[in-house]
Amino acid sequence: MAGLLDTVNQRTQLVGQNRLELLMFRLNGRQRFGINVFKVKEVLQCPHLTILPKLNSVVRGVAHIRGKTISVIDLSLATGGRPIEDLSKAFIIISEYNRSIQGFLVGGVERIININWEAILPPPKGTGKFSYLTAVTEVDNELVEILDVEKILHEVAPVKTDVSAEILASATEIDKKAIEKVILVVDDSSVARNQIKKAVSDLGFKIVLAKDGRDGLNQLRKMALDAPISDLVALMISDIEMPVMDGYTLTAEVRNDPKLSDLYVILHTSLSGVFNQAMVEKVGANDFIAKFNPDELAGAVLKALKAADPS
Repeated sequence: MAGLLDTVNQRTQLVGQNRLELLMFRLNGRQRFGINVFKVKEVLQCPHLTILPKLNSVVRGVAHIRGKTISVIDLSLATGGRPIEDLSKAFIIISEYNRSIQGFLVGGVERIININWEAILPPPKGTGKFSYLTAVTEVDNELVEILDVEKILHEVAPVKTDVSAEILASATEIDKKAIEKVILVVDDSSVARNQIKKAVSDLGFKIVLAKDGRDGLNQLRKMALDAPISDLVALMISDIEMPVMDGYTLTAEVRNDPKLSDLYVILHTSLSGVFNQAMVEKVGANDFIAKFNPDELAGAVLKALKAADPS
């Protein structure tokens, strides 16, 4: 296991090619799950866990790793399953999401696979709003489930979504014509979409939602049939990691389409720890912010509007 992630930092060239690498793992039983290697900092045999009072019921304890105290979330418990029992054989996936580092307790870790985002599909219809799946794919003729980690973390430790009074005060200067336009929010996580929607709606904008890059691109092209896109859409806020089409590829497609190329694009992602600034510049995004801070997001929106109308 020690060498499993030795080359993670060299894998960033996959970003922008609509490809990703999944670290496959199991919880209890045979079902396989996957997490993007780009979000994984380290994989460890489960260390000693310290139990603290008043922890969330899905937090099995805290681990002291490399001078830091990290909460360890039992992914099986968090998704409605039974707890992972034999900790001596379990592993912790150390990951960074939304500016915080946490450990995910799993039953076993398998291998890393290289796959195209087009092979990552939305969850089957009928899974319902209480599902913890954000996507699925197939490996070795078996279904691999990709969990909505942002939803899990939101249930463990909800984040603030209200924009501060100070930012709202500065938003009163937004041009009325800009407010009449919509903001397109593209994210595969329903929790993330709603967080962004709440923050941006506080500024007075109407929001159009898309569940992945392909959906977002199709909506933009449909809108551009009726009028110049700049007359209809103030800007686009897009996640990077999404099934079917990732945010980098979406941005590149927007820049290569004459009817969409002037659209202001903000990339908004939980990949804060390993973010590749050069890649953002390569695909032509205007701005990048790490998830999730409502004031920073609102500030980026106001910055975009000022860039469009410097007067």
